[in-house]
Amino acid sequence: MTHSRPNEFIPPPECPVFEPSWEEFADPFGFINKIRPIAENTGICKIRPPPGWQPPFACDVDRLHFTPRIQRLNELEAQTRVKLNFLDQIAKFWELQGCTLKIPHVERKTLDLYVLYKLVKEEGGFDVVCKERRWTQIAIKMGFAPGKAIGSHLRAHYERILYPYYLFQAGANLMNAQKPTLTNDTKDKEYKSHDLPQRQSVQPVETCTIARRAKRTEGRCLKSEQGEMSENKPNLRRRMGSCVAKQEPVKEIPIQVKQEPVEPTTEGEKSKVEQYICLVCGGGGDEDRLLLCDGCDDSYHTFCLIPPLHDVPKGDWRCPTCLAKECGKPQVAFGFEQAPRDYTLRTFGDMADSFKSDYFNMPVHMVPTELVEKEFWRLVSTIEEDVTVEYGADIASKDFGSGFPVKNGTFKVSPEEEDYLSSGWNLNNMPVLDASVLTHVTADICGMKLPWLYVGMCFSSFCWHIEDHWSYSVNYLHWGEPKTWYGAPGYAAEQLENVMKSLAPELFESQPDLLHQLVTIMNPNLLMDHGVPIFRTNQCAGEFVITFPRSYHSGFNQGFNFAEAVNFCTADWMPLGRQCIEHYRSLNRYCVFSHDEMTCNIATKADSLELELACAVQKDMSMMIQEEKELRERVYKLGVWHSQQVDYDLLPDEDRQCAQCRTTCYLSAITCPCSPEQLVCLHHIQDLCSCPPSSYTLNYKYTLAELNPLFQALTSRAESYDDWASKVNKILKADQDNKSDLEDLRSLIAEAEKKMYPETDLLNHLRQVIQNAERSASMAQQLLNGKRQTRYRSGGGKSQNQLTVEELRSFVNQLYDLPCNIRQAPFLKALLNRVEQFQQQSSDLLAEDMPSSSALQSLLDEGAALDVELPQLAVLRQRLEQARWVEAVQQASDQPANLSLDCMRRLIDQGVGLAPHACVERTMARLQELLTVCEHWEEKAHNMLSARPRHSIETLEAAIQEVDGIPAYLPSCLQLKDCVSRAREWIKEADALQVGGRIPVLATLSELVSRARSIPVTLEPLTRLESLVSEVQAWKESAAKTFLLRNSTHSLLEVLCPRCETGSQKSKSKKVKDGLIPCKKADVKLDSLCDVERALCTSKDTASAMAALGDVRQKELESLLILRTSNESKLQSSPSSLAPTVCLCHTVPAGPMLQCELCRDAYHSGCVPGFKDIPAGQPWLCPLCKRSEKPPLDKVLPLLASLQRIRVRLPEGDALRYLIERTVRWQHRVQQVSLLTEHPIGKARHISGTASPHTLDESIGSFYMLQPCIPLDGLSTELEELLVEGLLLQVTLPELQQLYSNLINRFSPPQHSLQSSEHDHQYHIAQDRSPPHKSSPHRSPSHKSPPHRSPSIHRSPSIHRSPPHSNGQDGVPEIRKESEKVEKKNKRRLEKGNMDGQPRDKMKKPKKKKPKMDKERRREEKRTISPSNSLSDPSYSEDSEEDWSVCSAKRCQQPEGTEVNWVQCDGSCNQWFHQVCVGVSAEQAENEDYICKTCASKNMTE
Repeated sequence: MTHSRPNEFIPPPECPVFEPSWEEFADPFGFINKIRPIAENTGICKIRPPPGWQPPFACDVDRLHFTPRIQRLNELEAQTRVKLNFLDQIAKFWELQGCTLKIPHVERKTLDLYVLYKLVKEEGGFDVVCKERRWTQIAIKMGFAPGKAIGSHLRAHYERILYPYYLFQAGANLMNAQKPTLTNDTKDKEYKSHDLPQRQSVQPVETCTIARRAKRTEGRCLKSEQGEMSENKPNLRRRMGSCVAKQEPVKEIPIQVKQEPVEPTTEGEKSKVEQYICLVCGGGGDEDRLLLCDGCDDSYHTFCLIPPLHDVPKGDWRCPTCLAKECGKPQVAFGFEQAPRDYTLRTFGDMADSFKSDYFNMPVHMVPTELVEKEFWRLVSTIEEDVTVEYGADIASKDFGSGFPVKNGTFKVSPEEEDYLSSGWNLNNMPVLDASVLTHVTADICGMKLPWLYVGMCFSSFCWHIEDHWSYSVNYLHWGEPKTWYGAPGYAAEQLENVMKSLAPELFESQPDLLHQLVTIMNPNLLMDHGVPIFRTNQCAGEFVITFPRSYHSGFNQGFNFAEAVNFCTADWMPLGRQCIEHYRSLNRYCVFSHDEMTCNIATKADSLELELACAVQKDMSMMIQEEKELRERVYKLGVWHSQQVDYDLLPDEDRQCAQCRTTCYLSAITCPCSPEQLVCLHHIQDLCSCPPSSYTLNYKYTLAELNPLFQALTSRAESYDDWASKVNKILKADQDNKSDLEDLRSLIAEAEKKMYPETDLLNHLRQVIQNAERSASMAQQLLNGKRQTRYRSGGGKSQNQLTVEELRSFVNQLYDLPCNIRQAPFLKALLNRVEQFQQQSSDLLAEDMPSSSALQSLLDEGAALDVELPQLAVLRQRLEQARWVEAVQQASDQPANLSLDCMRRLIDQGVGLAPHACVERTMARLQELLTVCEHWEEKAHNMLSARPRHSIETLEAAIQEVDGIPAYLPSCLQLKDCVSRAREWIKEADALQVGGRIPVLATLSELVSRARSIPVTLEPLTRLESLVSEVQAWKESAAKTFLLRNSTHSLLEVLCPRCETGSQKSKSKKVKDGLIPCKKADVKLDSLCDVERALCTSKDTASAMAALGDVRQKELESLLILRTSNESKLQSSPSSLAPTVCLCHTVPAGPMLQCELCRDAYHSGCVPGFKDIPAGQPWLCPLCKRSEKPPLDKVLPLLASLQRIRVRLPEGDALRYLIERTVRWQHRVQQVSLLTEHPIGKARHISGTASPHTLDESIGSFYMLQPCIPLDGLSTELEELLVEGLLLQVTLPELQQLYSNLINRFSPPQHSLQSSEHDHQYHIAQDRSPPHKSSPHRSPSHKSPPHRSPSIHRSPSIHRSPPHSNGQDGVPEIRKESEKVEKKNKRRLEKGNMDGQPRDKMKKPKKKKPKMDKERRREEKRTISPSNSLSDPSYSEDSEEDWSVCSAKRCQQPEGTEVNWVQCDGSCNQWFHQVCVGVSAEQAENEDYICKTCASKNMTE
């Protein structure tokens, strides 16, 4: 079977959903009236209460029980029901002939016999279709694919099943035609009749005696034809599904024959044998082949039938006459049957949930609503699936209680829930609110004034219908699963009815008011396909659904739920209610209440009515009176003169219904004495009876005169509004001079609210006028106060809410156009005048070429203060930016020194963003031209500065002359000027460098060349000077190769110059007085190589340089002689003294040792491995004294000659010149000295040579010298100085070698004397490494420590008591001996030491005064006698250098500087003091003895 409509259900669009606020929700009818313009266009709408509105469920669940209706889903749909009825008729047709209907299958689909029957009938019938061969077209129309010979199958099925029924319906005489037979395919499914009419035998029980809606199924009961009793057809009732059970087989039950009138015969009654004769052949034989009709008991032979029957048919059989009667009976109205059992709410819920979960095979809460919706519309459209559900509908709330709490009800609410008792949305209260028209209906109408309850299950549905009297309805879902709604707007009601009648005409032919019975639905998609607007929604628990007047609606339940519904009517419904009565009259449908009675009841309360209701009722009553007047006049004309007044209020509605149209009569009715209990309305006077009208009686409630006062009261109430409206119109239309104040308009609004005038357009317009006036006044006040918005005065920003000038002008005009006076209007008019004045000033100022920025700013401030959006402000701001830019350019041009390229570019960038203007463009052109020129010269100057080869100074000066005229700051050009200036100055210095034949100094020359390289100008003298510098550098490299040792740490100047640092301490105390060669303090400080180099570089000529070097030579000799004496004294100490530290490793002497011939310091042979390379007979110099290669003099003289050719002075050259001169002088001195004239050796000490090590007395340790040295005590001072100076010369001289050989040979002892004296060949090693006396330690010259006494002053060694833990660093285990033995040996040598020291003192200090020497000797003796002095004096220790650098003054001033003068006490303490701390000058410290305060006080006490 195929369907003409789509299989897949498409949900219609959603209806509007409203969510009122609490304020809106407080007035139900006010909110419904507010949403009515929107919602009535869809027919239904959904309202969600505000959050928190949850009324308690007040229904008594335990008491509630009901009998639901049974709904077979495929019987609900109109077209499906038509098909089922058709199939039932076909099945009945064949069943009465003893055949069973089986529906064939075509293309594996059940054949739709109804569609096939309709198509063949539309095409002209079976004969025409066969004749014109249209079966293929019919197959295509039914949805079968072409080309499969489906048409022939359809023809065969039609001819076999449908064509006999067609002939029967057409009235063909089957008695004279071939008897039809039905041959079925064994594969065809047997059709089971639905027996729709018979199932309506059980009718629903009336639940409300007064309610009309409870009788909606009144027309659905099974009606018996007149003159026919139902008990005459027991077999038929049984077959049709009666509830009477069949007890015995068919053949055993006596057949009740239809009673027909029998004509009397003369022969008397026929015998029973004569009654059973064949009506075809007239014979009574072959009784076993004689068939008896189950309907009329007529007899027929099986072989007399056409075609003959071979066997007796099983079941009932009807003759052709009875068949025509049975099939021709009219159909019974369709209705729902009641369920066989009674349910409680709990049992029904269990059944409903079980059904849904079993059907969808999933939990009920997981089934999607879309799936349930599509399945519902599929089930109602199929005839192959029979799904039955039950629906507990129209349950009276007054019997079991409403779901909402009611006052004085059994359900007790909590105090916080008492508001729900009086809530307007409580469905018990909504129909009787003051604004509801139903309040004036006196009867309690179930379903309209009293809510009905609905208990649904899945698929249970409510069919297409409109509410009684076309009223509003409200449905609230208390709990449960959703309810799906479909609705059509009221204006489409007739369209929907026409579509359903056209699609299912068979149903409406037998039941014209089918849609009023709530038993038929139709697929919304089908209605929408025919142009009917349909909308849907899902109503969830806690939501309301409102249906509007005459809006068809239907739907179904998604599952088990509980809903409550009631009707209500508002004033806007009044005209529709009267129109509905006329519609009911045309359908002969009863009314639920009398509309005229309600109108009259309302009119009696005219004074208390709301104006809107009064106006609506006044219009309705006017129509009612006019219609009643015309009807009564027509009745009078018909001759009805009898009348009587009847109080129809006291009669029940059933006793005053029109016998024809079933309308409830109230104002009047017609009765006749022939049937006093029957009455008709004045519209159907002709249908009362056959009596003449003159015998009729007019029964009336009111006379027309009695109706007029009621009408006048309504009119008066309604006209009070008209008076108010005339005042309003007068004020609103007043001219400019007669305008009222705003307070007058407000008083009219107050009057309307007091008298409860309706929300008419005039009232809304008045409110709108007042609202506009108040808004305008408020806006005007804000504009005047300047508080309407935040303005950006400083930035010139625009507020988003500012009014434009046109808006301000329009606003001012609007203020004057208002129907009332606004006091702010004159002030805004003045503001508008100021704005217009500002616009004029702006136009004048903008007309200038370039106004000043101050004038523009002033006008801008004035415009911003107006608080109006002025287009001139933007132009003024634009011109202000332009003016400021032009002024900035002009200001920058007035100060060329500050007008840089970046400044010009910045100004140009700022100007580019400005709006075009002639002045701006001119200024921009000049600025860009200046920038172009400046960039050109800047680039040119930069290129000239970085050009290679460099430009001449004349070229640069020419460029500078051109740049001087450019009014801008050009860094490259200024740099170019500076370069030219520096070049001129350099040339001047270079020219003056060799003026007068002066020889330039290398430092000056190098500095000049270095400066010249940084000047980007071609300098002609530079090449010559650079050549000189290169020659000098080459000379220095040659000299360095000649003199410097490999990997030497000394510089060339350091090698060539006399040494200014020899390792001894600087002589800054009175010890200088004891030196061999006294010298005066030099004016120039020459304590370091840097000082010497500085002195040489700053010397004016060669003579001054030679003098400076001479001073350095003098200091060199002094320091070196002191150093020699000090180092020699360490090795010449008595055995009782502690061991000294020697060598580079600063450890005690041990093993084979070497002694430097120059500094006289001893070195371990392992620390100086290069000693073996020294030729025999040459002096050995230590690494500190050997500073250069000492080239021969013949290699040095060419260096000096080449330097003289270069004619450049440099420190190395001066030092080399001095070295050669010193060498020459030394050679002359050597020639003058005769070694043979020296004193004989006498008792001079022998030179120690290579020998076996000698041990001490206690075998503490020993060492020996590998190289012989010239003893100091055997040389004269002149000879020693000559030898020292020769060793200091950095050249190799044969004279020096000869001198050394002579001296070494002179002091060489005989071979046998090497072992003569133990003390001449041994040096005792003390356990303590501290020096024996203060004269021995020497410090690095870089330390600013107190100076030591001259080593020429020999003092006896003091006895030191060393702690037992001292000095474990020497690595010689033999030196750790007991301190007692050392002390004893020191004491034994004490006297000898004093005696040996005396001649040495005389030798070392020949120039000292004798008293001075005696004093020094006494001090030494005193120290020898009192060894505790040396032990207690911290100055004796040389282990800590800090001890020698501490001033002993109590208040030391801590002097700082490069040279600090010290003085030592000549008393017994020998402490050192700063000269400035004790008030001693340098001359006093050098020439006089100094005694400190401590020693002076001791002497005084002694």
